[in-house]
Amino acid sequence: MFEDISLLRILTIVIDIALVTFVIYKLIMVVRGTRAVQLLKGITVILAVWFLSSTFQLYTLQWMMEQAVTYGLLAIIIIFQPELRRALEQLGRGRFFSKSSVAEEEEIKNTIDHIVKASAYMGKRRIGALISLERETGMTDYVETGIPMNAKLTSELLINVFIPNTPLHDGAVIIKSNEIIAAGCYLPLSENPFISKELGTRHRAALGVSEVTDAVTLIISEETGAISATKNGELHRNLDEDALKTLLEKELMKQDTTSSSSRSRWQWGGKKNG
Repeated sequence: MFEDISLLRILTIVIDIALVTFVIYKLIMVVRGTRAVQLLKGITVILAVWFLSSTFQLYTLQWMMEQAVTYGLLAIIIIFQPELRRALEQLGRGRFFSKSSVAEEEEIKNTIDHIVKASAYMGKRRIGALISLERETGMTDYVETGIPMNAKLTSELLINVFIPNTPLHDGAVIIKSNEIIAAGCYLPLSENPFISKELGTRHRAALGVSEVTDAVTLIISEETGAISATKNGELHRNLDEDALKTLLEKELMKQDTTSSSSRSRWQWGGKKNG
């Protein structure tokens, strides 16, 4: 009898630990790729300083850390409000413990098809374009610099926005899910000193926004028609339709595999493309 109770208790502990681990893992997935990661590092530093000040009896510093921790819960709620809201939304939709639905995957595929079609059209006709795809990190600051659209994404609408000498062609289009949120937006220019000087303003803006967000940004050169993409501060150049579609599927659909030919195309330099 006691052996059965002991075994049951051990099983309960194992299940308890497994559930907590899974919840922590899902929370990490929610904040992954967002600025919240840097804030978590800051919180870790504060806790480490609090522990050291307590260990070495640095009373003034310890008091300051205690105040920071005391009001830390409220601060965390304010700081992580976007991430907490996203987690609660996913929980309410049943997505927190499951993968994206078939309908959502189909929606992403349609979005990718529209973007690839529009990019190929503009590339062949050398229509310059800058298209940024919002992912986990919010881009509200950049959306507010442009003209709100909130229109359903179609390849025809995307092409029409970038037709030369039209009111919205200058600047970036920001896309979220299957909607064009805004056009004519200003993106931050990269300050990386190692960027090739032959790259134009569009490429520098695309690299700049990829350094501060997890967005995927596409550039179409009005001089050569070449299609490029940036993500995580890296530049992917001279993409054809298949390579562009593969890249977008990998990034937007969270696919783990990619062709070696696509990876081999990540490089710096080349002719000026924007």
